Amino acid sequence: MVFLPDESRSLPPPPLLNKGSVWLGFAGWMSALIDNAFNQRPIFGAGVHRQILLATLGCFVGYHLVKRAEYMHAKVDRELFEYMRHHPVDFQGSG
Repeated sequence: MVFLPDESRSLPPPPLLNKGSVWLGFAGWMSALIDNAFNQRPIFGAGVHRQILLATLGCFVGYHLVKRAEYMHAKVDRELFEYMRHHPVDFQGSG
């Protein structure tokens, strides 16, 4: 299964700092801090490279999850509008 099909390229890309990338970047950074705490190392001082790596990885995954969610919503909208176009009687105004 392909994560994003080729037809998703027609959509505009989401902004780099979106809700998903910020939250998952923060979660990645916090996981590095929690790992330091569990292993009894200085929480902020040890493994700065791991903190940066996990925060960057979280941002990357969050960005692509938001991109996939936007594609899925656009696909549902396209199918709904196609249904409405083929069945105009069901969507007549009551006025």
